[in-house]
Amino acid sequence: MSENELGRFLRGRREAVTPAEAGLPTGPRRRTPGLRRSELAMLAGVSVEYVTRLEQGRDRRPSASVLSALAEVLGLGMAERIHLYRLTKAAEPGFSCGAESTTPARTVRSPVRALLDQLEPAATVLVNRLGELLAWTRGFERLVGPVGMLEGSPASMVRYVFADERARTAFPDWGRVADDQVAALKDGPFRADPHLARLADELTVTAGAGFTEREASVSGPPRASGVLRMVHPGLSGELRLAYETLELPVDDDQRLLVYLPADEATAAGLAALTSAGERLRAV
Repeated sequence: MSENELGRFLRGRREAVTPAEAGLPTGPRRRTPGLRRSELAMLAGVSVEYVTRLEQGRDRRPSASVLSALAEVLGLGMAERIHLYRLTKAAEPGFSCGAESTTPARTVRSPVRALLDQLEPAATVLVNRLGELLAWTRGFERLVGPVGMLEGSPASMVRYVFADERARTAFPDWGRVADDQVAALKDGPFRADPHLARLADELTVTAGAGFTEREASVSGPPRASGVLRMVHPGLSGELRLAYETLELPVDDDQRLLVYLPADEATAAGLAALTSAGERLRAV
């Protein structure tokens, strides 16, 4: 676990919860965003000093009962609770919440390839824990091929986002996309995994502050769903893509990302790309 991920996560979630959401009155003069440490401590049934130690990284092994109390007050969902548990376990020497010493999975099982075939023409890609793109539908290739994401061996979503200037044009909300990429890398042992550590070192050099500042500030699990804005060079206007993350069995160490139109204009744009692609294949 890098530096103080547990403390960063707890503080970020504390500052995101309003007093009203926690059932507390909202005073006229509040300099602290969200809950004060004293309020979190009171609601969770622990001391202010203990909350301070957790946030400052001086205590990284809270008990299960304290974790449950904090999770309840902070309103954590299931994915965030699992992430919180991983952060506390990662502080224990020898703990492994993933196959940190194994080579990242790059083999695509036959059933997964068959699933990708069935998902055509939806833009779908198979990704491993390093953000490498392992297999994809023709719909995904039509969507991201023209912006350069599939270049490289192997093609890499995280390298594209941080090290390719075209990404800032392709994604109007580049900062949010970059945050999500870092959150995905940190959703587990992160630098305790030598493969992820090497990737992080590489991005520190190639991307500089764009990566290192996020490594130091982004906490929490990645968003499993949402809407991605994208600019495609072959279409006018922006695409709005609703994405969903489909986790495969844990031994696969892979996940599917599916991108679907979030509005009628995007649906029409994707249909135009599909039609153009089919015409090219026919020729």
